[in-house]
Amino acid sequence: MTAPPLPTVDALLARARALGLDRLDARLLVAHVLGRPAAWPLAHGDEPVGTEAAARVEHLVGRRAAGEPLAYLVGARAFHGLVLQVDPRVLVPRPETEGLVDWALECLAARGPGAPARVVDLGTGSGAVALAIRQARPDVLVTAVDTSADALTCARENAARLGLEVDFVLGSWWSGAGAGPFDLVVSNPPYIAEGDPHLAALAHEPIQALTSGPQGLDAIAEIVAGAPARLAPGGWLLLEHGHEQAGPVTDLMRAAGLDSIATRDDLAGLARLTGARRRP
Repeated sequence: MTAPPLPTVDALLARARALGLDRLDARLLVAHVLGRPAAWPLAHGDEPVGTEAAARVEHLVGRRAAGEPLAYLVGARAFHGLVLQVDPRVLVPRPETEGLVDWALECLAARGPGAPARVVDLGTGSGAVALAIRQARPDVLVTAVDTSADALTCARENAARLGLEVDFVLGSWWSGAGAGPFDLVVSNPPYIAEGDPHLAALAHEPIQALTSGPQGLDAIAEIVAGAPARLAPGGWLLLEHGHEQAGPVTDLMRAAGLDSIATRDDLAGLARLTGARRRP
């Protein structure tokens, strides 16, 4: 009895598309399973794929069609020039958060000469923000805090693989950060309101890193309230938040006595970052 022909790369891509995957996701999954560069499937559509590899592709395609993030399926995500290992212990780093790193680096560049700057990343997750800052500014001292031991394990693994020195601390916001003073505080905290209908699309990611109270502002309020006592004179607090939260976040910063409050848009033109400074 003749064995059925092996599926080709193009056939696997077509099956993925039929399940609703976009072309790029389908191509990346095929390339990942076959251990090939991302562009390889484009030029090798007629290449036959072995039975075991084809089954692995179809398994991952099914998971992606069910909403699981691509980064979890391939185990990695590019962020600000770094390749981070990610899995369901942590949120998938988003391109929008690169703007938080860019702003942080601007603040550090504007700082005058003196002792090495002290930076703390509250709610570090995969370590994306802390590691990107450390990569760009090896002269600064970076502490990264998270309430999840699993997330910190992931972040430490990324730091070790990348050869970047960051002090990772288990704790809840300021209780893990210590007294400071810090020249820069950055955070991409949970900011989605509990019960928000958009959470269904994020079901595969850790809920504790997504939601924070009925308005999504509980973590942000705690961070802002504690910032004046921990910031060095002239130090900055930079936060990522929801696109409708710039006003409430600004109000919280003003009420805390912070100065030079400013909001920046993300890549889509939405107000997603707000920063403030302790008066020098």
